[in-house]
Amino acid sequence: MRRPLNRPKGEGSAILWDLLTFQHLMTNQVIHVIYWAGLALIALGAFGIMGAAVGLVIRDPTIVGLLLAIPVIIGGFLVMGALILLWRSFCEFYVAIFKISEDLSVLRASVDAERKRMGGPTA
Repeated sequence: MRRPLNRPKGEGSAILWDLLTFQHLMTNQVIHVIYWAGLALIALGAFGIMGAAVGLVIRDPTIVGLLLAIPVIIGGFLVMGALILLWRSFCEFYVAIFKISEDLSVLRASVDAERKRMGGPTA
């Protein structure tokens, strides 16, 4: 039987207690920071691609250098767009998994309460 832990009183101790136990998950708050950090890294990659294209033009100022730089920029931004979509989908996947975990915890609590009310055994 899984017994609820005694929770300390007070706002500050409740936050500390939530961090020390896994009764409440803090993934929703953390995933936003991770998402924006990942987007920042992808943006740095986009700036790197633009720098590489400008470097190609500076190194070879003829029309050939320009013709080489255009596909680098287009291909790089297509790859960056795909990375943004993949990063967003991975972050949403993690949020969905943790939402399922929270829903299962609520479901388990309601089943345990129903069993207790009916007088049956609890898990």
